[in-house]
Amino acid sequence: RNNGGNAIFSENGSISSASDYRIKENITSITSAISTVKTLNPVSYNIKKSWNPDDNGVREHGFLAHEVAESIPNIKNITTGIKDAVNEDGSIDAQGMEYGRMTPILTAAIKELIAKVETLEAEVATLKGS
Repeated sequence: RNNGGNAIFSENGSISSASDYRIKENITSITSAISTVKTLNPVSYNIKKSWNPDDNGVREHGFLAHEVAESIPNIKNITTGIKDAVNEDGSIDAQGMEYGRMTPILTAAIKELIAKVETLEAEVATLKGS
């Protein structure tokens, strides 16, 4: 069905992003994903009580939005907002992240690693057979 150009829609209780090949162009494979992933800085953190007084203090894992924007530039909506932005009242205008948009680069890096492992396994098998 035609969603009238909508990129996000809800069906059967789930929210999906349109991903049909027929609505995409200039499709290319992601390359050099390992080098991109190496620039990412996974962190563990707590949310400041000044930001969310009701936060339960449990450690979280994630990324810092401005660092991801630097590591993976030019990917639509992977991060939102501007680093160090403030609202008119001086409060933090926090950046956001769309973690799901990182899946393709992480998958590409895993595929590159699999290819490297398979090559090394074949070389080891050849050496053991000698």
